[in-house]
Amino acid sequence: MLLSKSLSVVALTLAAIASSFVQASPIPASTAPDVYIPLKERVYTAEQIDQHTNIMKRSSSGFNDWSCKPSAAHPRPIVLVHGLIGNGWDNWLYMAPRFVARGYCVFSLTYGQLPGIPLFAGLDKMETGAQQLSAFVDKVLAATNSTKVNLVGHSQGSLMPRYYLKYMGGAAKIDKYAAFGTIAYGTDLHSIAPFLTALGLYDVIKQVVDPFCLSCFQLLQGSPFLKDLNAGGDTVPGVQYKYIVSKYDQVVTPYTSGHLRDKNPLVQNVVLQNICALDLSEHVAQMLDPIVFHSINAFFDSKANQNVNCLSALT
Repeated sequence: MLLSKSLSVVALTLAAIASSFVQASPIPASTAPDVYIPLKERVYTAEQIDQHTNIMKRSSSGFNDWSCKPSAAHPRPIVLVHGLIGNGWDNWLYMAPRFVARGYCVFSLTYGQLPGIPLFAGLDKMETGAQQLSAFVDKVLAATNSTKVNLVGHSQGSLMPRYYLKYMGGAAKIDKYAAFGTIAYGTDLHSIAPFLTALGLYDVIKQVVDPFCLSCFQLLQGSPFLKDLNAGGDTVPGVQYKYIVSKYDQVVTPYTSGHLRDKNPLVQNVVLQNICALDLSEHVAQMLDPIVFHSINAFFDSKANQNVNCLSALT
């Protein structure tokens, strides 16, 4: 009986972790819709992958234009950093074209892919993702003849770049860093992580998850990655930060763990519902939220409308 209960807890926990982090695949796996197949075991045909790639390329028209040259009005190129199981196309199909329409040079990278898992990214350990971000930023700077870029991150994109800033010289290349669905101090996944520890199952579940997601447990409160990243302060000198959280975030719990804690005058910690109490956006919906977009645009551009509120959802 005890073994049966323990196995049930493990199964429920894995399901909770998966449902909290996995975003819907943009193309269907070759299986019945009611059968779940782990990411590592999913099989996509070459035709499906090519079809997805072509659709995303058409949808991303305007950004990742390596001939783009920054204007005097917007001298900083924007680099977009996706979240866990996102990629450089899917995560930014709403925001990227809007930044382009406002005259920015906009670039998005796909980082942290693991062998044998197409389309889904951000799965490798975040130290590796930071190396890829470093190379990408250098490429953007060279292509645009710029000295610094602005970053926009979602979810894991609010966390991994901080490793780049702190340990890889990124602070000298970043002017402003805006992020939403932020995970500055990790998530307890509605107390699931402490529950696993109390049952002695934390390491067991981690061994199950690690082969297809090395970054997943780095996102949890108290992880060695987070302890190291936040030791001695969670910001770096010279970079301006804007971190947006939502009270309704179902992935980052408690939502307040998404805020930076340094007493740094260059840090803005924002609760989305303090901008608009009617905004119900949770973790994923923030990617499509015009209020989030306008808040970030106002942060980047002092000439943009700084009075962001509920009415901003209409523009």
